[in-house]
Amino acid sequence: MTVDVETPRDTGEALSASRRDGDGIRLDGVTKVFGADVTAVDDVSLEIAEGEFMVLVGPSGCGKSTLLRLIAGLEAVSAGRVYIGSADVTDVRPQDRDLAMVFQNYALYPHMTVAGNLAFGLRLRRLPKNERARRVLEVAGKLGLEELLDRKPSELSGGQRQRVAMGRAMVREPRAFLMDEPLSNLDAKLRVTMRAELARLHERLGVTTVYVTHDQIEAMTLGQRVAVLRDGVLQQVDTPQRLFREPANLFVASFIGSPSMNLVEAELVDGRLRFGDHALPLAETTRLRQRRVILGIRPTDFGDGAAMDPTLPRLRVRTEVVEDLGAETHVIFAVDAPRVLSDAVRGAEAVPEPGEGLIADDTRALFTACIDGERPIVPGTELELAVDPARFHFFDPDTGAVLGRAAAAVGA
Repeated sequence: MTVDVETPRDTGEALSASRRDGDGIRLDGVTKVFGADVTAVDDVSLEIAEGEFMVLVGPSGCGKSTLLRLIAGLEAVSAGRVYIGSADVTDVRPQDRDLAMVFQNYALYPHMTVAGNLAFGLRLRRLPKNERARRVLEVAGKLGLEELLDRKPSELSGGQRQRVAMGRAMVREPRAFLMDEPLSNLDAKLRVTMRAELARLHERLGVTTVYVTHDQIEAMTLGQRVAVLRDGVLQQVDTPQRLFREPANLFVASFIGSPSMNLVEAELVDGRLRFGDHALPLAETTRLRQRRVILGIRPTDFGDGAAMDPTLPRLRVRTEVVEDLGAETHVIFAVDAPRVLSDAVRGAEAVPEPGEGLIADDTRALFTACIDGERPIVPGTELELAVDPARFHFFDPDTGAVLGRAAAAVGA
């Protein structure tokens, strides 16, 4: 569905002046409380540069859609301020903010053609007929809709309808696009295609875009920067690469990445890292001293021991599940240590608590290793995996705060 949030030609002086200062968006301590005590957004401060593609990501109920509606003016701010350019628009009506929203439901007018749907918002603004026609044709050309202009929505595929919904927003030439999970109704293959099209479109238009999704793959592939939220609180804002490599806390580490980061409670004792039946040597230059930690290892940081650097430490494991994806194989194995059930990872990954899984009495941590798909592996195989401790992540088991990464390679 596309909501036309329009600015009349006689928009107030503050908004008109702000256009000269760019179309970035700034949130200053924004809070939204529903009812007496339900805090959906909690003191969020965020700067989105003009022309930036910013993704808001997090699990269901984290406040990302509410934050988008606060930017649009569809929800009233309980505390804090919202700025577009240099103008404070906190108390400005939605129709006066000159933003265009695109939702997951297309809600196209079924009795109108594609051309009629594209032009509808412009007709409401009383644009001259020739200007409406020019904009419709221009947007149709950008989105590949020229051959579909005379069709009704019922004659279009899901991807085509989504393009029309996008076109209804684009044709208005707004200051910014606000998108709330616009691809969630598409099938998996079409979502991949539309992600690429969205990225190309933003590259061509250069319009400030705020994009909401719960799908961290979408966030990683689309966002120039990504803001991770949890329970209404901003956890970390950074490029996708830094979120993946340098997460600020346990929640971000376990939410970002697919498959998700392997987590296990471990101990640093006498220069060795111990978890389950495994003990890996660490170099003396590792900054962390003897203590209890939560160890994080990305699945992609494992490798087949036979093909890896012989100086790297090995873990001998028994495969429980093998997922052959062609180019790579996901090997799932158990570690004889309890699952990490810290509140810091709640909502970040769909891992059942003890007694809630299919095998209720198995409380062990399950690890995933992504290795080259050339080697045939079957469940029950004994496998030697190599891992580079320089890529380990360490977190405080009580707070979930990052403690740092191993600073050097394995000791002798």
